[in-house]
Amino acid sequence: MAVTGAVGGEPGRWRTYGEREIYANPYVWLGQVDVELPDGGRFWHHVIRLHRSAAMVLVDDADRVLLLWRHRVVPDRWGWEVPGGLVDEDEEPADAARRELEEETGYRAGRVEHLVAFQPWPGSVDAEVFVYVGREPERIGEPTGMNEAARLEWVPLVSVREMIAAGKIWNAGSLVALLRFLMKDS
Repeated sequence: MAVTGAVGGEPGRWRTYGEREIYANPYVWLGQVDVELPDGGRFWHHVIRLHRSAAMVLVDDADRVLLLWRHRVVPDRWGWEVPGGLVDEDEEPADAARRELEEETGYRAGRVEHLVAFQPWPGSVDAEVFVYVGREPERIGEPTGMNEAARLEWVPLVSVREMIAAGKIWNAGSLVALLRFLMKDS
């Protein structure tokens, strides 16, 4: 059987021939990419590109994680999340995670280490997320991002799996961050 669409001997690879913009602003790009499938079929595939983002799993010495209780308008739903946000231009993801932690919670992490990077929906959306673990939390003041959360809470890590199962933690970024952290520490 002949393999079409293969590049460099990689069967299954899609080829791209260009793209067209439908809408763009500083936060999101919506467009279409001219693609050829491995079987030779060709079509305009919808694509969304978002800025990179970063999140922080802040853990204290009592094995608790700092979570934000937030309302998300698009699904019109409340849930617990780890702090995070967009990575500014010319900013390192780790610095963005530190900045977002301070803005959203009023806490600073004494030590920060990379945990995982992921794409939440790579079939149509380019939205790389970087996750860090912060330790040695220090309260530095009140949160400055007043629209970020209804409240903050230190949640025992042993409760996180149950909260996920109950649908209280449902955001993709928070799920990946917390599950990866629990996997690392088990």
